[in-house]
Amino acid sequence: MRLDELAEIQMGYPFRSRLEHDPNGDVAVIQMKDIDDANLLSVAEATRVTLPKGKSRHLLRPGDLLFRSRGRNNRAAQVPEGVTTAVLAAPMLLIRPRGVLPAYLFWFLNAPTTQAQLAGLAEGTSVQMISAEALKALAVPVPSPATQRRIAAAAVLAEQEQSLLTHIANLRHQATQHLLMKSAHETQ
Repeated sequence: MRLDELAEIQMGYPFRSRLEHDPNGDVAVIQMKDIDDANLLSVAEATRVTLPKGKSRHLLRPGDLLFRSRGRNNRAAQVPEGVTTAVLAAPMLLIRPRGVLPAYLFWFLNAPTTQAQLAGLAEGTSVQMISAEALKALAVPVPSPATQRRIAAAAVLAEQEQSLLTHIANLRHQATQHLLMKSAHETQ
């Protein structure tokens, strides 16, 4: 199925001027800098503003996906449960799943084969960009809900495993360096 058959896709909120942080603002503004390399959303350092009245349809909901339409990668982040009141800033794209499990769609969009396909859709010379129209036309396989849950759960476990392996490798490197340095000082 096409992505636009499975989710509402819209451009982030188009702020008309430069964002000025207002510590008393009622809304956190999510920008690309608020999503880390592991595709995790961090609202703690987000710029806060007061959103104009009548713009509540732009507020983020748990399960929404935030897609980087420009820049060095075109990966998505998922809005977690319990997120503070927030809005997504343009040029990022908001993907609001309605016919598919959000965690499955998160996995699918960030999967290496999908990322390669998205890279082929990117336009521009100096700054690569994926248009909302190109994203809407993306073909998404839709297995049963039970299979979607299993895929999403396995993807989380694989990511945790990779993180642990990286941590173990770093600790092993530190221990080796410590032992080598200790040996170097003992032979003097």
